Amino acid sequence: MGAALLANVLYSAGFVLEKRALGKLPQVTVRQPARLLRLVLGSPLWIGGSLALAAGFAAQLAVYRTLPIAAAQGIFVSGLVLLVLLSGRLLGEETTGRERYAIGAILLALLMVVLSLDEATDTVSRGAPYGLVLTVCLPSLALGVWLYTSAERRARHRHRLPTTGVDYGVAVGLLYGVSSLAIKGVSSHLTTSGFGEALLALLRSPYPYLLLFTGAFGLVMSQAALQRSRASLIVPVCTTVTCLFTAVLGTLAFGEALPDDPLRLALRVAGTALAVTVLLSMPKHDAPPRPAPRPPVGAKELTPP
Repeated sequence: MGAALLANVLYSAGFVLEKRALGKLPQVTVRQPARLLRLVLGSPLWIGGSLALAAGFAAQLAVYRTLPIAAAQGIFVSGLVLLVLLSGRLLGEETTGRERYAIGAILLALLMVVLSLDEATDTVSRGAPYGLVLTVCLPSLALGVWLYTSAERRARHRHRLPTTGVDYGVAVGLLYGVSSLAIKGVSSHLTTSGFGEALLALLRSPYPYLLLFTGAFGLVMSQAALQRSRASLIVPVCTTVTCLFTAVLGTLAFGEALPDDPLRLALRVAGTALAVTVLLSMPKHDAPPRPAPRPPVGAKELTPP
């Protein structure tokens, strides 16, 4: 539990620091990854944020060794509240009433998932068939990259309403969901006796290669998305997609059984359905800026002497 709460703090702080650093940099794009990396690596503030995120991943690794996937995701999502508070205080971002209700509904949905857990019967899986993991992860990676490129293509059209970042959040969330499954797989290999044996078994698995892919693409995609969209919206969307992906598909891939009790099963299914419904109903575009008020007819315009 302590490691999960620590991961929440590190993730929230890392995203806010990176967003603040990106606001001071020239516009970045996934079409110029080398330039993007050169710019962000030259920002001490961004480096501090990335180190916080890396520490959050390390804490997540410890969590997966002690908690079932669904339980871990429910705790991770509680960090959304801290993220919204930090983005409002440090970034000056304001969320609309509709977005605040949506975030509240997401927290309620994932609280339902947490209440569906039972430490006495829930077990922590130590492995998954590699073929099943790849069957789940490879189409998800392709879908995430396709969604992101589609959002980029639409954003380049002139006279289009500014995007809220929901499409970006879903795309990056799919990549981070695959990354979460890979971290779960890595944690299962850490229980093998002997460092050399554990390392060889890990290198023969798909997990380090999935982490390399999601790390490289997720870094470039998330930074461009963070610069263009509000962290207070894109990160909750990304986190929700990641948690649902990991909790649902990860539970199936790693063979962690669903609840036998009808009430607990209903809570888990209803919580998942509520989170997905809220995600699909969130606005895809920000409202256009209000035009400046025009002077009354016949009023004289003041001109500087």
